[in-house]
Amino acid sequence: MLRSRIIPVLLVRDKGLIKTTKFSDDKYVGDPLNAVRIFNEKEADELMIVDIDATVKGKEPDYQSIENWAAECRMPLCYGGGVKNVEQALKILSLGIEKVALSSAVIERPELIKEIASRVGNQSVVAVLDVKKKLFSGYKVYTHNGNKSTTVDLFSLIKEFEKQGVGEVIINNIDADGTMAGYDTNLLEKLRSKVKVPLTYLGGAGSHQDLKNIIDRHSPIGIAAGSLFVFKGKYRAVLINYPNLEEKNLLFKN
Repeated sequence: MLRSRIIPVLLVRDKGLIKTTKFSDDKYVGDPLNAVRIFNEKEADELMIVDIDATVKGKEPDYQSIENWAAECRMPLCYGGGVKNVEQALKILSLGIEKVALSSAVIERPELIKEIASRVGNQSVVAVLDVKKKLFSGYKVYTHNGNKSTTVDLFSLIKEFEKQGVGEVIINNIDADGTMAGYDTNLLEKLRSKVKVPLTYLGGAGSHQDLKNIIDRHSPIGIAAGSLFVFKGKYRAVLINYPNLEEKNLLFKN
């Protein structure tokens, strides 16, 4: 039976852990490996690490760093960044990663999902879609850290991903990224009515109550956050944090 998951998302640039706001205004927040160790201690449900420069700069995934993170991590770990083909995905999964996240590569060629899933199983293939609200209505899909817009329809694309056998879809809301102003529930309502595979929603969480509001209404669902788990207080002091067992019980209690 599926259950809701609370997932910290770590962004990596030049081997350092950073946090963005609306995909810009980077702030260095520490060492990714140290963050993995802390989330181990806090018994996070799952962890996602994204190299945000790999695709933009056309680089291979940093396999050594990925291996180091996987060796340290004691929870399911999803990696994204720079994955363009089956061979790269298989190598990453062989290093101890449970899920590989794909974005621009599967927007350009959705068949890549089936090619990877046929080798490792659907549960290991995740599609990440970075979206931004259009001026008047609807949402546009972006790639390359929000720098390239696409012409594809969000919901038609998700339907195609499902047809190709994707195991999970992650929606990353560019407008809400790093704002800590709450999730865009309007978009989530639309997604919930259309997405058939496991869904994870990212962008905007500023409090445990934000997490609880989504879990209460949409469980089972993956609720992901970045700033909420690396900053503390109104001055956004860097402090890796995660709900303890008592807090998690309250979040999952209706």
